[in-house]
Amino acid sequence: MSSSSSDRNQQLFDRAQRVIPGGVNSPVRAFRAVGGTPRFIERAQGAYLWDAEGRRLIDYLGSWGPMILGHGHPAVLEAVQKAALEGFSFGAPTEREIELAEEIINIMPGLEMVRLVSSGTEAGMSAIRLARGATGRNRILKFEGCYHGHADALLVKAGSGLATFGAATSAGVPQAVVQDTLVLEFNNVAQLEEAFALHGKELACIIMEPIAGNMNFVRPTPEFARRCRELCSEHGALLIIDEVMTGFRVALRGAQSVLGIEADITVMGKVIGGGMPLAAFGGKRAIMEHISPLGGVYQAGTLSGNPVATACGLATLREIQKPGFYEALGAKTKRFMDGLQQAADAAGVPFRTDCEGGMFGFFLLPELPQNYGQVMRSDGARFNRFFHGMLDAGAHFAPALYEAGFVSAAHTDADIDETVAMAADVFKSLA
Repeated sequence: MSSSSSDRNQQLFDRAQRVIPGGVNSPVRAFRAVGGTPRFIERAQGAYLWDAEGRRLIDYLGSWGPMILGHGHPAVLEAVQKAALEGFSFGAPTEREIELAEEIINIMPGLEMVRLVSSGTEAGMSAIRLARGATGRNRILKFEGCYHGHADALLVKAGSGLATFGAATSAGVPQAVVQDTLVLEFNNVAQLEEAFALHGKELACIIMEPIAGNMNFVRPTPEFARRCRELCSEHGALLIIDEVMTGFRVALRGAQSVLGIEADITVMGKVIGGGMPLAAFGGKRAIMEHISPLGGVYQAGTLSGNPVATACGLATLREIQKPGFYEALGAKTKRFMDGLQQAADAAGVPFRTDCEGGMFGFFLLPELPQNYGQVMRSDGARFNRFFHGMLDAGAHFAPALYEAGFVSAAHTDADIDETVAMAADVFKSLA
């Protein structure tokens, strides 16, 4: 599980830890959840990564979701190179920003206006500020196990009951900042209804993942998704659907098209940037016009709408709209999950999978979980052995049991068959 001191990955990690907290610029990359040494990536192409030792890995992390076309897609690469030659950043509007906004509005349901930003955290934070500004209310509701970025008001764990608001999960977040955040159990309709009965007049919004990708992969029940929409409408709260992970990933029109519900505000990221730092939030004109310079809700960003990032995102969105793209991607992902399930069954390892479009999840459990508490019953030690077994064999998954995985258009049937064969061997060692 740990690399030798002669391994260049270990050398780089040792060096990084002297100058970067934990040696990484986003905590999960440090491998603290799984142990061992993170792989430092030198390059990528198609469905593959190469680490600092030159070892090839089949990539099911996809930069945590954006790389739906795989790495270095020719059309995207051409667009980015052309844009870079024209200039990296202007701090002034460009036509390409309009084109990307029009493309997003054309694809995603319920959007009339969008604001471009640079990260999913920024988009989620801004969406909540907008909801509060548009409704004149302060309280917000989120669900345990769902991640919407690291804004202060969202780093909260559940209180002891519905009358008790949450406590901060991070140092440096004052209680006063999270006192208006209510955290409920995902898929608990009775709790949701009770929360609105108690606090409905004070709630500015619900923010929810339409498929919870930070619990690995947990779907809302149809009733739960429907009640989120209905209760917001009944009580004058706004429904924010965080499609940073699911948008343009589980289906062209996002998870909202799968669930059959429509958000008041949609938060987007990852795929719309094609791997560059770019995100967005959008909704109906009447809501979005509360944002400055039209309204009183302040939001700004020096690099928002960056010309290189918008070129990358626009080229990506044009590729994924080609006929049959999602049918092929979904079939590929399903083939992968079916293969893993069969390999686990053959080895007698408790294992369950789920997927939609190019996004998947699996659990070392006998049944698919419905909420965070059930997810955390997964066998962490066994997952870590699975993760390292697969990494050593040449497959790159998220280094934590509570993160979803991704298949790209660049993955071939041969890649999937190779990965399933690796898994069959690893499952035997776990039995």
